Amino acid sequence: MSIGDIPSAILPSILFICALAILRSDKGAFDAFLDGAADGMRTTAKLLPSLCALIVATSMMFASGLADDIASALSGVFGAVGLPSEITPLLLTHPISGSASMASFSELLSRCGPDSGASLVASVIMGSSDTVIYVLSVYFSSVNVKRTRHAFPVALIAMIFCIFASSLVCRLFFDM
Repeated sequence: MSIGDIPSAILPSILFICALAILRSDKGAFDAFLDGAADGMRTTAKLLPSLCALIVATSMMFASGLADDIASALSGVFGAVGLPSEITPLLLTHPISGSASMASFSELLSRCGPDSGASLVASVIMGSSDTVIYVLSVYFSSVNVKRTRHAFPVALIAMIFCIFASSLVCRLFFDM
């Protein structure tokens, strides 16, 4: 076994160790598995209405052309504050939908190239922040929280900080 084979052996080793721990345990492993699966199904059923509403709203925003109109209106503003104007569609989709932001990101990479300044900033943004509205709706609906208080504004502020910090980091490390 060479050092290159170690990453390939990690996951099977973890599964083997877990299987041994389950076999040595006095508890009913299969019953615990069934309880966990049933609990997961209940959680999925509780989350489904929120996820459907979010998907429909996002699809309507893109199908109507509203997202494109907002992106073209804001691209000058983003450029004025030091953000590449090419990442405007990504900045609009990222707080709402992970799949839409991934599509915007892929389109940006194919349009600008993977080594462009806009693509570097977009890559750091994708890795350093999350879909705010999706995460809040899923987490709060899973535990039946109706009043989110300051969670949404604080999450948006954190995301905006990540955007500007991503641009700054790329300017410092990649001489943009």
